Amino acid sequence: MIADLKPYPAYRDSGSFWLGTVPSHWEVQNLRTLIRSYNERNRPDLPLLSVAREKGVFVRSLTDAGENHNVIPEDLSNYKVARAGNLVINKMKAWQGSMGIAPCDGIVSPAYFVFNFTIANRSFGQALLRSKPYVAHFGQASDGVRVGQWDLTIRGMRQIPILLPPPDEQAAIMRVLGWANGQLEKAIRAKRKVITLLNEQKLVIIHRAVTRGIEPSVPLKPSGISWIGAMPLHWTVVTVGSVLSLIQTGPFGSQLHSHEYVAGGIPVINPSHMENGRIVASREIAIGENKLCELSRHKLYVGDIIAARRGEIGRCALVTSVEAGWICGTGSVLLRCKSSTVLPVYFQRLFSSQGIGDELNLSSIGATMPNLNSGMIARLRIPLPPVDEQERIVRYIECQNKVCDTAISRFEREIELLREYRTRLVADVVTGKLDVREAAAKLPDELQTLEFEDDLAALEEDVDSTL
Repeated sequence: MIADLKPYPAYRDSGSFWLGTVPSHWEVQNLRTLIRSYNERNRPDLPLLSVAREKGVFVRSLTDAGENHNVIPEDLSNYKVARAGNLVINKMKAWQGSMGIAPCDGIVSPAYFVFNFTIANRSFGQALLRSKPYVAHFGQASDGVRVGQWDLTIRGMRQIPILLPPPDEQAAIMRVLGWANGQLEKAIRAKRKVITLLNEQKLVIIHRAVTRGIEPSVPLKPSGISWIGAMPLHWTVVTVGSVLSLIQTGPFGSQLHSHEYVAGGIPVINPSHMENGRIVASREIAIGENKLCELSRHKLYVGDIIAARRGEIGRCALVTSVEAGWICGTGSVLLRCKSSTVLPVYFQRLFSSQGIGDELNLSSIGATMPNLNSGMIARLRIPLPPVDEQERIVRYIECQNKVCDTAISRFEREIELLREYRTRLVADVVTGKLDVREAAAKLPDELQTLEFEDDLAALEEDVDSTL
């Protein structure tokens, strides 16, 4: 259906470089004719709302640690009231599309703009203002020294041209976009499911290889370890502490003050810097050379394994290169091979296996978050093949997982293309580049689809959670 959409039969100039020509029967009005400032305060009893580029306006969670927001002041009496249907704009991020329609009565930051929005279909108005051409308009209407510090001006905003199709056409546009986003959501969720299955397959490959080896006909014997079961007859069982030195980093974070963190210094490596068994260092959390001398015990070297001891137990990475020395953060345990009977790369694969993760989670402590110490890891019993076999197992895992990684990359690229397609489709439809009236009329009356805003947020959250 979407592929059959055609342009309108007649167009005229909109007067805007970013909007170009628009359907000849659409009105074009400046934003000032559609908005009126709404200024109500002293309602701290109302729910707290926030504005984000991905979600628009939403009720802010006071308990979700995943929502990264500024600290909430104790006194909310000066916060602005936003009534359901009001247009709320984060004036400092309007150039990113950070605006939307309030879904319910609530309060927002005093730094936000709140307006009564006079438009026939508020959902259409929100989709229009957050579309790509309008991001450029709001950027032009913002002043600032550099990107990221722009501030939307009332004067510039009031001059932004707003496209106004007839009310029934606004409804038709949102109906088609709701249907299209529903189809895109299904496609994205299907691809996400395949990616999940491929990641699970990678874990199966690793677990099988580090517990049974890669020779299917090799004789087996009981390992005496519950999560392994039988293992190759010629393998041995050792404790982690017998083949690796464990260095649990002390609470040096409590010894660091804010002024001791330096931009572009020596990165402090935490579990969040571990991706697919490798370290992706960031200089956002870094220390200077003077502090490095005090923390020499935490310094990382090539061949070290760094493992998370809080939160995502079993997550670990191999240090393959060190630029000017990295420091192991307090949320991790540093493991260093002290015996030639174990290869660092093999142990990293073994430690990241599902069986090890499950075993460590059972041993971990912590009321709200798993928490390991070096003693728990040192006592862990593991299977150990000969060194030459460890090398073959590692090569096998890398070869098998490469196939999965290639497929995962392809699916992630397809998801990215679907997102780009959705962005372009929304922009083309709400600005009149494509005529959806006939398509809307063909949609069944009993069409079951999410509201456009909910569907859009679901797409963003579903994709962002894995990218």
